Amino acid sequence: MKPDDVVVITGASSGIGLELAKVFFRAGYRLCLAARSSEKLQAIQHDLDPTGQRVIVRVTDVSIEQDCRLLIERALEAFGRIDVLVNNAGVTMRALFKDVELKVLKHIMDVNFWGAVYCTHYAMPTLLKTQGSVVGISSVAGYKGLPTRSGYSASKFALEGFMETLRIENLKTGVHVLIARPGFTATNIRNTMMDAKGESQGTSHKDEQKSLTPTEVAEGIFKAIQQRKAYLLMSRTAKLVFWLNKFFSGWVDRQMYKHVAAEKDSTLQ
Repeated sequence: MKPDDVVVITGASSGIGLELAKVFFRAGYRLCLAARSSEKLQAIQHDLDPTGQRVIVRVTDVSIEQDCRLLIERALEAFGRIDVLVNNAGVTMRALFKDVELKVLKHIMDVNFWGAVYCTHYAMPTLLKTQGSVVGISSVAGYKGLPTRSGYSASKFALEGFMETLRIENLKTGVHVLIARPGFTATNIRNTMMDAKGESQGTSHKDEQKSLTPTEVAEGIFKAIQQRKAYLLMSRTAKLVFWLNKFFSGWVDRQMYKHVAAEKDSTLQ
């Protein structure tokens, strides 16, 4: 990666996506930012680059294939290339599987998994030419199931399987694939997490002071892309869960249960 390269970021209107946009912009990169809110995207563009020479935006619902295709086309029309694609857009939920409506799980899979697949599919021709990077923002839930997060965990497991396959297929093409697992991060995603019926729960159920900040996560991902790492594990908790689960999975299961049961208004006993 080098300044003036082109970076496409989904879910760029808040949290990790917004902080990634700031980090890349400060380093001199050109950006194509995507999110569902036109108002938020326009405000971010105005704050970063009022001239629109280095930052463009595209209203995008990544669960819609055509939106993803148009996003990639917009970036190519404006800049002629894509060097980094960050699949960051995501949603989550909190409910026992026995209670959740199936439409909630489908929506989560459409955004978290299919959104990354759609964007990556349409970006691959240019990424092959630039030998660029594809990034998937995963989670602890991408390698260890989290109780009351069945749809979220399923989507992140699927994302990781897709990204790992993509990496192996491109071992000789020069395309770099990064799976980033930030751990618990103080972002808006938990404030907007869905309940069993798909309605926003409106508040976080965790102690945000113990979480990583979006800025910390963005800076870590930026460095991992520059170093072309295959994986990024951030936070002590994420690393502990990953390694302990390899040897003491039953014990980790019980700790996960206790952790989620201790959340405010938890449905676990």
